[in-house]
Amino acid sequence: MLYYLNLLSDGGDMFNLFRYITFRSGGAFFTALIFGFMFGRPLINLLRRKQGKGQPIRDDGPQSHILEKAGTPTMGGVLILGAILVSTLLWARLDNPYVWMVLFVTYSFGAIGFWDDFLKVSKQNHKGVSGKIRLALGFVVALVAGIWVMWVQADNLSGYLAFPVLKDTLLYLGVLFVPFAMIVIVGTANAVNFTDGLDGLAIMPVMIAAGSFGIIAYLVGRTDFTEYLGLHYVVGTGELTIFVAALLGGGLGFLWYNAPPAAVFMGDTGSLALGGALGAIAVATKHEIVLAIIGGLFVVELLSVVIQVLYYKKTGKRIFLMAPIHHHFEKLGWGESQIVIRFWIISLILALIGLATLKLR
Repeated sequence: MLYYLNLLSDGGDMFNLFRYITFRSGGAFFTALIFGFMFGRPLINLLRRKQGKGQPIRDDGPQSHILEKAGTPTMGGVLILGAILVSTLLWARLDNPYVWMVLFVTYSFGAIGFWDDFLKVSKQNHKGVSGKIRLALGFVVALVAGIWVMWVQADNLSGYLAFPVLKDTLLYLGVLFVPFAMIVIVGTANAVNFTDGLDGLAIMPVMIAAGSFGIIAYLVGRTDFTEYLGLHYVVGTGELTIFVAALLGGGLGFLWYNAPPAAVFMGDTGSLALGGALGAIAVATKHEIVLAIIGGLFVVELLSVVIQVLYYKKTGKRIFLMAPIHHHFEKLGWGESQIVIRFWIISLILALIGLATLKLR
């Protein structure tokens, strides 16, 4: 919205700043951060009053969770989503189709997560919406997003899969790109959801991955950088940097209250929405494979659950003491903060490796 103030500029005044993505990204970041600080405590108090006993804690999990986390309210993802929405609408170009696509995916998955959280809290049971229904709704959202991306991208990119490191290499998938995009978006949403199990564990890796894709979105949206780095130029994706900046600001505002011991959990409201957003940005920027590197922590968390379930069904035994894998380390005696910080470090390393692929061509 504020972008259009540049129309008042004669080229040499402050209104000209609103043309620049970097300036508006800074504005989006601080707007979302201030939003988080302003509304964080009132939202937590409201959630505590409405939810009573807070998020139900799994009785088959670590015993420390039952003692330390009982009564903590959930649905804190509403704070992040509110900050992102206000900041993005205020600072991004509203005629950009990628901005609206990512917003659509984010808030659709947020709605699915909110429904799930609501059922858990109202029934005081950790089982909310059935997994099949959640997946079905997620795939419907991702179907729309996949078609959306194919429709808005240029003919030389629409329906193509790009590869990291391999310069100018594209694989034409055609209409098969849509189911591929669906798997990326739904898979990332659920991978982040599985990661969200300890105080601060999910939000920081999400911010690290999002920050990395903010850089990627900015680079692939500019012809000068794409020519220098040998990337595929995707017109309009630079505006997604605004969305990412808003996510970082909102994420920091949330982390202020989610740092151990957490005053609020993001819940499925936040984890599904943020995971869906990461997947959607990766699809828009043609960096789906790089997402598997940058978001490698989420991949491992998701695979630990899949492997555990399949192995248990086949043998009746478990590979991990508990899945997702962060609970396995808890069972081994690792402290919660120890796990969280080490996972943050791993996320940062993976992000740097993923960003390195931009130059290795």
